[in-house]
Amino acid sequence: MVKPLFAANWKMNKTIGEAVSFSRALVESVRSVLDRDVILAPPFTALLAVSEACRGSAVRIAAQNMHWEEKGAFTGEISPVMLFDAGCTWVILGHSERRSLFGENDEGVNRKILAALKHRLSPIFCLGETLEERVGGRTFDVVQKQLTGGLNYISPDDIKALTIAYEPVWAIGTGKTATPGQAQEVHRFIRKRLGDLYGEEIAASVRIIYGGSVNGTNVKELMAMPDIQGALVGGAGLEVRSFLNIVHYN
Repeated sequence: MVKPLFAANWKMNKTIGEAVSFSRALVESVRSVLDRDVILAPPFTALLAVSEACRGSAVRIAAQNMHWEEKGAFTGEISPVMLFDAGCTWVILGHSERRSLFGENDEGVNRKILAALKHRLSPIFCLGETLEERVGGRTFDVVQKQLTGGLNYISPDDIKALTIAYEPVWAIGTGKTATPGQAQEVHRFIRKRLGDLYGEEIAASVRIIYGGSVNGTNVKELMAMPDIQGALVGGAGLEVRSFLNIVHYN
């Protein structure tokens, strides 16, 4: 059975002090949680401080993005080596905001995934369609393109280290959430495509999580779906209590 994963993506929020305060409270509240993975994704400025606050606990640290190069003349970027050095063991890649606001494409996301794997970082690989694409009946075409592009050159052994996050763009930060049935339909499609690429046994072992206005009210219904194995949490991950309501959904 695949262990559920719940990751709080703080985006461009929280000072170092606020991040540490949150982290310490969370650590105390999930100390006995062993049957699911709990991850915090602070802004770059707070990575080291949050990593130290969570040291010795079950809470793991993710970066929200990274460059694919180890070092060099890339002003404003951060490398996988730097992230690992700061205490990260996970990294979020291909988030819809990176794609829509900063022009990231499937090729770039793929290069980042390959670099993350090389440097012992587990990627949370995000994909999903816009409202226009869903209304136009192109959801599966878009998801398949992003999936196959992002997984280019990824070996059967490496795919097991990935978590795939389906995040319909129209449900991120809008208060709208895909119904459990809508989310399950896409999750099932992703797993079928993984089976085509890597075989059914490997596909069954890959964790697929949902992202898009997840909260303590809707998480239980989402988690009841057979192919939804966790959540990438935005707004509800900014407060300890609301994030804990998601982590302790059952």
